[in-house]
Amino acid sequence: MMDFKIKTNCTRQSKMSLAYYYDLMSQPSRALYIIFKMSGVQFEDCPVALRNGEHLTEEFKTNINRFQKVPCIIDDGFKLAESVAILRYLSSKGKIPEYLYPKYFVEQARVDEFLEWQHITLRITCALYFRTVWLEPLLSGKKPSQEKIENLKSHMEMNLAIIENIWLENSDFLCGKQMTVADILAACEIEQTRMADYDVRIKHPKIRAWLKRVRAACNPHYDHAHQFVYKISGTAPHAKL
Repeated sequence: MMDFKIKTNCTRQSKMSLAYYYDLMSQPSRALYIIFKMSGVQFEDCPVALRNGEHLTEEFKTNINRFQKVPCIIDDGFKLAESVAILRYLSSKGKIPEYLYPKYFVEQARVDEFLEWQHITLRITCALYFRTVWLEPLLSGKKPSQEKIENLKSHMEMNLAIIENIWLENSDFLCGKQMTVADILAACEIEQTRMADYDVRIKHPKIRAWLKRVRAACNPHYDHAHQFVYKISGTAPHAKL
């Protein structure tokens, strides 16, 4: 396991810099990584291997994030967790460009509407499906019942249908004609299901086309952040159905 003194020292050596703690296996970690890269945010690279329990140590809890999760940041000694809170904080500091997270209150409200909606709908159902079908069997060696899988898939597909039929009903992106942080967070969430042998593109053509647009707008950072997803799922980023 990695020595966390190395990670905490990186912030002490440059107190004015932003330290970013993340694991690219984590959906919101990938999203923030892509957004930081696209925004030109300068940060100290502090990867945390969740699979090794590096976030569960007392040192991590005390020195980095009291909730023992990623993503999180330390900005000049200020510790902050939760991807959306981090986004809003850095936007307030002028670090996130307006085309990704608008300043105008009407446009910002539309993006916030999606971020609030996603957290208890798309995110929770996609994450539960992924954890149940891929992660928990990997850790425990026990497979879930088919009934449980189908139940979770049903709830997930209900929210995917809302993405398809409401959020993408009349626009290329979730909150209008231009891509925002909402698209990046949602795309990273949906991509995670590939690892659980679920290909959203089969049943949802609008989502399939939208994912292509998001990937094109975010590359090369999108593909770099999703290397692990592509590898585990056995699908190339450009694969066609």
